[in-house]
Amino acid sequence: MNVVAGISVLLGTFIILFSELLLSIDIWAFLLTCKVRYCSLYDQGYTSIGSIHDTVPNALLGVNDSDNSKEKFRPAYLLPDGRLERAGRAKKCSPPVSGCFSSISNGLKSVDLHKNGMLKALVIAVGDEILFGSIADQLGPSLCRKLCSIGWTVSQIAVVRNDVDSVAEEVERRKSENDMVFIYGGVGPLHSDVTVAGVAKAFGVRVVSLVCVCCCCCCNHAPDEEFEEYLRHLISDKCTGDRNEMAQLPEGITELLHHEKLPVPLIKCQNVIILSATNIIELDREWDCLIELTRSSGFLALVGAFVSKHLRTTLSDVETAQPLSKLGLDFPDLSIGCYRESRYGSLVISFRGKDEARVEAAAEALRKKFHPGAFNEIN
Repeated sequence: MNVVAGISVLLGTFIILFSELLLSIDIWAFLLTCKVRYCSLYDQGYTSIGSIHDTVPNALLGVNDSDNSKEKFRPAYLLPDGRLERAGRAKKCSPPVSGCFSSISNGLKSVDLHKNGMLKALVIAVGDEILFGSIADQLGPSLCRKLCSIGWTVSQIAVVRNDVDSVAEEVERRKSENDMVFIYGGVGPLHSDVTVAGVAKAFGVRVVSLVCVCCCCCCNHAPDEEFEEYLRHLISDKCTGDRNEMAQLPEGITELLHHEKLPVPLIKCQNVIILSATNIIELDREWDCLIELTRSSGFLALVGAFVSKHLRTTLSDVETAQPLSKLGLDFPDLSIGCYRESRYGSLVISFRGKDEARVEAAAEALRKKFHPGAFNEIN
């Protein structure tokens, strides 16, 4: 009897420890890295699978496709916040006169997914000179502003070395966590220009010549030949090396995004876009062309832009800390941030979200916690 009791205690302890281990790791990272098979419904936007009566695709994974009236959803592993997993369950409302039941997502209103979709991007800068502090990265912040202007959130700005493995590791680790990855720097003929090779390695493919790797090109010649032709016009007879080597592209996953205003097409490898811009002016041009291409071909989803409000106050951090913490719990769908332009300057509190009414409500809720005139709105 004592032996049985001892085994039961050990088994219970093991279950508790195993459960804690599962909670401490990213389940999707484990499944994707180890290539563990899972239910195909998770690739169709389902995040919490129950019975046939209460399981629906998670509205937060919805993607609007203007060319297709059928609603589409992204895979479950792209859900930005695991706490929203149960939004993939539905509850029945009272039956209408017709006797038919309708269902709504758990805790969510019926929303316009095209307007309120949550799409996430990663920005990667490649350059030893940034890491050495020799130059400041100006493209990253500018790209973040551009992405926010079309309703995307930026999960991270990463800076990596001019090294194939460094680029490959960052892209491979992050591409499944984000809807799109934008990478710039390290594109060109120099020995330090390793971005294209790094992206190819991240996807486990080669960089090749004379192979049709472009999935959107209907021409009879390889896109690297096409790309080389662009380079030939761009650099003419200034090239002293192997120009064809500069035109090599990742095999089987590459699209060349053409635009008449671009001297060289943008390179898209599945959900990774390689930008060749080296300064703000070039980035502005490439971004404008990408948006034009998006409107005609749908390379990026254009979702509802963020709404923001900024309040300025002379209150101290100590006075505002607790009310702001509670406000964050009351408005989990908003990003509420604080900063000071100088150590002794006024405190600026920002509210950002997709729903203007929610942003206004959060700002008003904060005002009510303090005396009138404690906050001034910044235009």
